[in-house]
Amino acid sequence: MANKHEFDVRGFSFVVLFCILVIAIMQTTFLSTAFVERLAYENARFQRSAQVLLTMPPQKIVPHNLTLGFVGDIMLDRGVKGAIQNYGSGDYSFPFLKARDELRQYDILFGNLEGPISDKGNNQGSIYSFRMRPDAIEGLRDAGFDVLSVANNHIGDWGISAIENTLERLQNRSIVPIGAGLNAKEAYQSRVISKNGVRVAYFAFSEFETGFVETSEDAPGIAIIGDGEKMIESINDAKNNADIVVVSFHFGDEYQSKPNEYQQRITKRVVDAGADVVVGHHPHVVQPLERYNNSYIAYSLGNFVFDQNFSEETMIGAALEVVVANKKIKSARYRTVRLNNHFQPVFVD
Repeated sequence: MANKHEFDVRGFSFVVLFCILVIAIMQTTFLSTAFVERLAYENARFQRSAQVLLTMPPQKIVPHNLTLGFVGDIMLDRGVKGAIQNYGSGDYSFPFLKARDELRQYDILFGNLEGPISDKGNNQGSIYSFRMRPDAIEGLRDAGFDVLSVANNHIGDWGISAIENTLERLQNRSIVPIGAGLNAKEAYQSRVISKNGVRVAYFAFSEFETGFVETSEDAPGIAIIGDGEKMIESINDAKNNADIVVVSFHFGDEYQSKPNEYQQRITKRVVDAGADVVVGHHPHVVQPLERYNNSYIAYSLGNFVFDQNFSEETMIGAALEVVVANKKIKSARYRTVRLNNHFQPVFVD
């Protein structure tokens, strides 16, 4: 018989197990209660959030940004045509292949068409006379061009009939020609393109009349800067009907990297009249981008597709990228473009 003072191991073990069981039951009860309380809390919070959402006023929708793209001189004749035939199997998409993905990202894409696209007309005897094949339009469409200036010193190289045919062909392929028309009213009026809820008015004017005379009330031709009165009147009218006004100028001195006094004066005049973006071409080299009165002036974008491989400067162009937000110009910048040995522009920035 065990001594009553001896330690009862079996009894102690029973007590320990009993205590562990009690603690486990208490923890389970506590955890269950906490879990239920958490569910109740989350449900109440969800109900409050739902109620807030139901009572909140409709949120203002921020308009989608609009990105405008601008490139310089495009000439698909002479050496460029030879490259298309020799290296591109005659496909006029060839000049744009290395830039096409970048170009297609712009909501509206602009360029200067340096000559007629036609199989009509007669050579007017210019020392440099350009005429592009009709299927060149397919290459321009494939690259993503929406609007082309034809107000320049080469559009008349093959006469009036080639001008008329060019305008018709572009319009038939949903590319908007600007700066020329069957009469003065058509040539000087803007072309408005609406995209993403933004109305953009495009104008084009030329400093030069080479090849044919300025358009008149009943004759085809191009819009000339001249004394500027008709031009300023047209811009003033467009400002009342568009959110953004773009003015294209064919002007300046060839192969000069800085704008002359006339370029600076006439561009600031149209900005004062309401232009938001001014783009220039004709010098065949890049000239500076300038901000003036919250508008942007790109004095010259240089060459985009051209065969002037006699200098490095004429084989480099600029693409102007303009971002519009809330129907206002948000930003503008130059992107560098370099032409390769086949006269294909390549974005290098």
